[in-house]
Amino acid sequence: MASSVLARLKEELAAFGATHDADAAHAARMLNITPDTGEFLAVLVRATQARRILEIGTSNGYSTLWLAEAAQAHGGHVITLERDADKVAMARENFLRGGLTGAITQWQGDAGDWLAAAPASAIDLVFLDSQRQAYAQWWPWIDRVLRPGGLLVVDNAVSHAQEIAALRALLDAARGYAVSLVPVGKGELLAVKPGGLVLKGS
Repeated sequence: MASSVLARLKEELAAFGATHDADAAHAARMLNITPDTGEFLAVLVRATQARRILEIGTSNGYSTLWLAEAAQAHGGHVITLERDADKVAMARENFLRGGLTGAITQWQGDAGDWLAAAPASAIDLVFLDSQRQAYAQWWPWIDRVLRPGGLLVVDNAVSHAQEIAALRALLDAARGYAVSLVPVGKGELLAVKPGGLVLKGS
């Protein structure tokens, strides 16, 4: 029953975002991920068994629901950051409706402030869907908080490629990072931090 409620909620939010954004000013738009991107994120969370997930850019919580539902299956948790108070309130209501409040921590404010104060290697997976002009500035902090072997996922990597070009250049220059562009939704840039678990042969 709970899963069907959540599925209907995600469908509702996807439709609302598309309709709302068609007439809204840019600052008021939901700017949600596409449903296939949500499915892709859920697969990534489950495949990596990410337990400590950071989302930068909550909006109305649509992408957060995908991340949290997948994370909850193996005891994971999502911290989601958003500046806009109205969107924070909207997302809170959606998390309650989706039954996922226990798997999500909301934080309102500037993502740079949170990143600067966060401990090193505290996050398994970072999903970046926020102020694209700030990504390159945030990069040293993102690199610090992401654990060795951790995964960075950046939305809009095709639709707004020029706006994330500075971050892409930093990732390409970062020693040991494996980087790949995946043409799902609006384009997802994936980067795996070097290090992590080394599997030994039997």
